Amino acid sequence: MMGSMSLNLITTPTILPFGSRSFAQFAKKKARASCSLRDDDAPLSIASSYAVLGLDPHCSAADIKAAFRTKVKQFHPDLNRDANARTFSDAMIRRVIQAYRILSNCTPSELIESECLDPFDTPECEAFDLFVNQLLCVGKACSNSCVERAPHAFTYASSTGTARASSQGHGDDYQVQCAVGQCPRSCIHYVTPSQRILLEELLDSTLEAPYDTSAEADLLYSLITKAKFENNRYQKPKKQPKSSSQHVDWF
Repeated sequence: MMGSMSLNLITTPTILPFGSRSFAQFAKKKARASCSLRDDDAPLSIASSYAVLGLDPHCSAADIKAAFRTKVKQFHPDLNRDANARTFSDAMIRRVIQAYRILSNCTPSELIESECLDPFDTPECEAFDLFVNQLLCVGKACSNSCVERAPHAFTYASSTGTARASSQGHGDDYQVQCAVGQCPRSCIHYVTPSQRILLEELLDSTLEAPYDTSAEADLLYSLITKAKFENNRYQKPKKQPKSSSQHVDWF
């Protein structure tokens, strides 16, 4: 999968956030923030990482990979339509991803390249989840703020001052549709649940890193571009006609 990255992803020029400020300065500022975008995610230890994946500390690398894929399927957000169940699923998948990163000693970009490109190659459902690319968002300085237009779906992140999606499940909401379509920075995107979780993980690691993470930013832009292309091609699976095994006598 990693070998095909350069062929599959569309290269997009890096857009520096907030005008002339360099990306490195921006990342360092976010690293000094006292809390991340999700303050309730306490860091995992190595022992608790094994527990999250349901593994024995003496397991093999293949066992870790297999457990990771099983847990992702188990807690997939699209399987839980209820808002509370969906929130729980999101939190559990983030813990599973964090546990896998610790035990595999990989970065978010390496995780996506090696394990999680499937949601971007083959979307699992229609793209109705909201993702805000906070590298482009100007927050309260926005001339057409999504937070003001649809406060039930967007809020300002305390650690960055930029907008982020505060809830999901607004695919048919007219105010949300207007906020997405009229965003002057084009930083709000409709994505699938799996795409959203992976993009958020990559975005957070980019914002919090105390060094130049322009390579991860390039990957983020590329994945957004790829998601938009593949999501536009998505078609609902056709329902198979019901067949009956009952014998019919036509004569």
